Amino acid sequence: MRIVFIGAGEIGVPTLQAMLQSSHEVVGIVTQPDKPVGRSQLIEPPAIKKALTGTKIPVLQPARIKDPRAIEEIRALKPDVIVVIAYGQILPRGVLEIPKIACLNLHASLLPRWRGAAPIQAAIVAGDRETGITVMYMDEGLDTGDILLRRNIDILPTDTGGTLHDRLAAVAPETLLESLNLLAKGTAPRSPQENSLATYAPKLKREDGKIDWTEPADAIERKIRAFDPWPGAFTELTIGKLKIFSAKIINLQEQAGRVYFADGDIAITAGDRALALGEVQLEGKRRMSTAEFLRGHPSIMLAR
Repeated sequence: MRIVFIGAGEIGVPTLQAMLQSSHEVVGIVTQPDKPVGRSQLIEPPAIKKALTGTKIPVLQPARIKDPRAIEEIRALKPDVIVVIAYGQILPRGVLEIPKIACLNLHASLLPRWRGAAPIQAAIVAGDRETGITVMYMDEGLDTGDILLRRNIDILPTDTGGTLHDRLAAVAPETLLESLNLLAKGTAPRSPQENSLATYAPKLKREDGKIDWTEPADAIERKIRAFDPWPGAFTELTIGKLKIFSAKIINLQEQAGRVYFADGDIAITAGDRALALGEVQLEGKRRMSTAEFLRGHPSIMLAR
């Protein structure tokens, strides 16, 4: 089948690579424009465009996919199927109606749970035991289309947003290829979502990572893992913002937000119990262990 692949994020790279090695023909790529990245603000292409190095596949990078010119350029590629994963824009009806067979989206959750932009982090924060990849037929809603196929994976107690992202990225290619084979055979199922079960995971902002020490310790520990690497969980100290990459729950019960030091460790009390901090990073400094951090800052206090 002739495939147009629409995506931008790292999670879609293994799926694109699998498509390029399959019997299907990738006739075009749609991704986000190149943009400045990092402190140096050097212009970088999206991960999907980088993955095409050495190929001659046409790459479209419209600022807005609903632009009439962009729609016409996609239509000119005459796709049988459009595949979308982590693109960052909602596709207009004009694009959804282009493919001969279907417009499919790969979403990193078990829909209808965690529709929206940040399903991986939301699943960890909520304490979900499993998640997965859902392949759905796209409509004009936000992740509301009928389901073609789902693949489940367990969420491990040690999973971070980064590790779960990578595990889901590894599951996605086989899930998509199976879906395309079902479409080619004319045997692909189509199951409406149960809208009454829908939950939402809105786009995250940096300030979402701020820790509220009055929350239960297990809720804070999940947030720390979920927000590694983005947007990062942090607390405000009198000496600046401290990003926390890992923490262990300990049985210490005091008023929330108190800082304790013992044997080279830092513990901060939560709504119940406390968290012994693991790797940390003070704003403007490198990431380091708590023991390293304490050598330069033997005493710290939370900002009030």
